[in-house]
Amino acid sequence: MAETTQQGEKVAALHKGAAEVEKGAEEVKQGAQQLEKAVDHRNELAADRTVYAAERTYAAWVRTGLAAMASGIGAKKLLEGVIPEWAILGVASVLVLFSVFSFAVGVWREVMPGPPPPRGFIRRIHPAFIVFFNICLLLVALAALVSVWFGRTGGD
Repeated sequence: MAETTQQGEKVAALHKGAAEVEKGAEEVKQGAQQLEKAVDHRNELAADRTVYAAERTYAAWVRTGLAAMASGIGAKKLLEGVIPEWAILGVASVLVLFSVFSFAVGVWREVMPGPPPPRGFIRRIHPAFIVFFNICLLLVALAALVSVWFGRTGGD
């Protein structure tokens, strides 16, 4: 009889242990789900940071292009009488052409970023808008180049 009681206690202890293992497994499963959600949220935030970084890079290219274009236009008037006319045209042309290059690279880097980043909450600016506005900037830069080459510098 004593053996039966001991076996019954062992069986009860095994059932209790199995219930604790099941409870622990459920807690691990819930923890894994919470961790997975946290990792997904972290990836979404990283994707948002990537979008913002790409926009800052695009803005830097446009800003550089605008500064180069303004410098090219200003160089013609500012350098008048300081260096020969052919040098003025060369310097101004290089600066304005660099602005064209900056606008083109800005579009290229924004529209063709490489492998797609994970999806985040922030939507990227549609490439058609970027291409349209940079084409406008390219046309302005080309008009500035024409004005550098054929515009008057004197106040006559």
